[in-house]
Amino acid sequence: MQQLSVTLNIPIPEDSIIIKKVEYEKLKENELQGVYWTMKDLEEKINRKHEWIKENILYPSRFRKILDVEYGGFVFYPKAKGQIWTFKAKEMAKFLDEYFVEIFS
Repeated sequence: MQQLSVTLNIPIPEDSIIIKKVEYEKLKENELQGVYWTMKDLEEKINRKHEWIKENILYPSRFRKILDVEYGGFVFYPKAKGQIWTFKAKEMAKFLDEYFVEIFS
């Protein structure tokens, strides 16, 4: 059998790099590690206003028991005027994915 050996140079743009898929997945997984969202951030992420978010996600007791830091969760519920909602981004994103059906049905 005959074989042909070819050398091919493919230029990689200066603003790009090649990494293994496993490394890329690990980077994506850690993207939200140590990141906190405000209510405004959450509104932008799920394309809903804060009133809807409070009524459908934050205040229903079935979710609050999971979310509220008072119950070991990852959402700080303001207790006084001037305090802001704070969400651990990685955990909140995971919660939204896992409870999508329950939230939007």
